[in-house]
Amino acid sequence: MENGLNDATPTEAAFKLVLLSKSNPVMGCYMFWTSLLVFKMLIMSLLTARQRMKTKTYANPEDLRLSRSTEVRFGDPNVERVRRAHRNDLENVLPFLIMSLVYVASGPNPLTARLLIRIGASARLLHTLVYAVIPVPQPARALAFFTTFAITCFEAGYILICCIKYI
Repeated sequence: MENGLNDATPTEAAFKLVLLSKSNPVMGCYMFWTSLLVFKMLIMSLLTARQRMKTKTYANPEDLRLSRSTEVRFGDPNVERVRRAHRNDLENVLPFLIMSLVYVASGPNPLTARLLIRIGASARLLHTLVYAVIPVPQPARALAFFTTFAITCFEAGYILICCIKYI
């Protein structure tokens, strides 16, 4: 069974394994931006809780003890905006992180890979800023969304082309 390492010289095998270590600058870049995006997504949960407390909008009866409210409430626009931004992260950041990792493992051009990772992650940070923190009229949010979307699609296409010989 061919895994790419059996046919390689020791030097080539070591190079292939080093792609996914922090000694590879592209992987180091990926690790930094991934950590930042995951941290941001965790903060979105806290931002949702903050909005719920601020507006006294609790979705569960057991949470009513946190305030003097006597009824469960849904649909506060501020809470819902943050929740939609968080859901958008779950739908888009995770595919970006997975495809970027596979892209890094494929040994792409280092300059291109680092640029794509930085731009994609920065666009997601900007998306959260213009959606949930300081709402800005369109097309700001759409531009931030489609930037990362396009990068994820490019990485997926690149991997498909690189790996078509293995099907």
